[in-house]
Amino acid sequence: MNKQLWTPSQTRIESSQVWQFAQSINSRYQLSINSYAELYDWSVDDIPAFWQNIWETNDVIHSQPYTNIVDNIHKMPGATWFAGSRLNYAENLLRFRDDRIAIHFRGEDQIQSQYSYCELYDKVEKLTHSLRKMGVTKGDRVAAFMPNVPETVIGMLATASIGAIWSSTSPDFGIKGVLDRFQQINPKVVIATDGYLYGGKYISTLDKLASVIDSLPSVEKVIVAKYVEKPTLDSIKHAVFWDDFLASNPEPLKFEQLPFDHPLYIMYSSGTTGLPKSIVHCVGGVLLQHLKEHKLHVDMSRDKTLFYFTTCGWMMWNWLVSGLATGGTIVLFDGNPLKPDASFLLKMIDELNINIFGTSAKYIDTLESMGITPKQQSSYPSLDTILSTGSPLLEKSFDYVYNDWKEDVLLASISGGTDIVSCFAGGVPWLPVKRGELQCRMLGMKVEAFDETAKPAIGKQGELVCSAAFPVMPIYFLNDEGGQKYHDAYFDVYDNIWCHGDYIDINADGGVRFFGRSDATLNPGGVRLGTADLYRVVEALPEISDSVAVGQQWEGDERILLFVQLQDKATLTNELILTIKKAIKERCSPRHVPALILQTPEIPYTHNGKKVEVAIKKLIHKQAVNNTEALANPKSLDYYKNLNF
Repeated sequence: MNKQLWTPSQTRIESSQVWQFAQSINSRYQLSINSYAELYDWSVDDIPAFWQNIWETNDVIHSQPYTNIVDNIHKMPGATWFAGSRLNYAENLLRFRDDRIAIHFRGEDQIQSQYSYCELYDKVEKLTHSLRKMGVTKGDRVAAFMPNVPETVIGMLATASIGAIWSSTSPDFGIKGVLDRFQQINPKVVIATDGYLYGGKYISTLDKLASVIDSLPSVEKVIVAKYVEKPTLDSIKHAVFWDDFLASNPEPLKFEQLPFDHPLYIMYSSGTTGLPKSIVHCVGGVLLQHLKEHKLHVDMSRDKTLFYFTTCGWMMWNWLVSGLATGGTIVLFDGNPLKPDASFLLKMIDELNINIFGTSAKYIDTLESMGITPKQQSSYPSLDTILSTGSPLLEKSFDYVYNDWKEDVLLASISGGTDIVSCFAGGVPWLPVKRGELQCRMLGMKVEAFDETAKPAIGKQGELVCSAAFPVMPIYFLNDEGGQKYHDAYFDVYDNIWCHGDYIDINADGGVRFFGRSDATLNPGGVRLGTADLYRVVEALPEISDSVAVGQQWEGDERILLFVQLQDKATLTNELILTIKKAIKERCSPRHVPALILQTPEIPYTHNGKKVEVAIKKLIHKQAVNNTEALANPKSLDYYKNLNF
């Protein structure tokens, strides 16, 4: 059993929204739910009642009530949720119109701004009027090539208020990466900035933007927000400055009333095996799922401030913005989180009284490797929750947070994906934190670990599945006649059961451990092994800064190749190789021991901070890797292309 690192006080439990939700369920149904495990079981045993209560306890703003909660929870894909209802996502995020701060923005070079809920509503009203006037209507696509700035949020809310569909990507993507996405969706409008800041440098995107627009004949208007330069728009067709486009005397903001399953977002898979899949998520599903996660799992409320370090090309941006539905404050940050110094975001916690601080597992590991001890800088009195995602949080990172950052804090490793724009497993303020574990499966998500016989297993590694429908399943993929790509992505392994492509185990207490992607699974001797176990061991060694493992077909079997990135001044000696193998053998198993250990100058990552094992696996088998635009560091692949064994 993993070591318990933190236990919530009874006061914190009973003041949490998840505990209060359980009491309301007890009262309504004459139940006696006294633990999170009991609440979880109820939520997946009576899925329609659970989601009905999420709708009702959150006072979802709607113009027409639903006639049925769900038609068939075992129909995947294709279950119909909240039939008959009409609502608007933006209206639910803009229900508050007062002077409380809705958005704090911080960027490099001391750029900053803030918007109250009243000011945010005013900006959305002006942009919505102008978009409607130029002809944007329900179902049109608006694409954003934007950094994480307030105009991006305003653009999304204006788009959603009309019933148009929002899609965004980050300005650090190359032209091909942007076109691989936006050419699939034929946007009517593109919103962009003149550039962005990163690592202390201003990077203009105007030439890139001009090339993108030249290849998007569907675009009728390009709205450019000035960031730090004084740009000219002569080279960009259909371009107008943001301030010039906004109406000065807008009509009152009208929220288009839409069916529950009306498209809200088009998002993109981050795979490296072809064009990104265009995943369409719906208005009601995103709203309900995010309300559940923000309020019940993160305990976000009107008097709290939420931050997540993310770009606009990652689903965590969409997740962060939904925090507005709670009436609390969200914090946007744009730039390099380690500039102008590595403590920049840590200082921001105190400056803005951040209660919930979200980041990537890689960021936490980087702070530790840089020798930063956050608690020497502050006790972070406002901070009650740290969220981590992007990849499994290393066990040593759990230790680092509690030893060197803050002792009394809920450290919640969370995991889900763009596919569901939310989480399958994560945290909750009702449970203790155990080293190396995600605290729980998320409410209403019937998550199981299927063994090799396709049966649920406890305490045994298996395939992550969701065996009942949930409201935020994609409604469809674009350009997917007959739904074949959608089916193949999640349902080609088990009929009517979502197979996510991760290896997990679920212990008897409900804790969850992740072992890496099943499509990057190691399979020596026919025994399936996840990569995360290996990384936990290898990256705990002082000489290793990062690592990646892949399986190579070899003499009729598969052998494991381990690539290690070394700390400064470290050398991959025979002695170090033996140390690595011994540690893996002792802490994982003899089957985990790699056949070869090689030093690599760089490991490929997606823009979301995920290691890209599949691309390396393809290259060592002399197969082509497409869609390298999904990588933050595509040149890192050059090393693996030229390897000979």
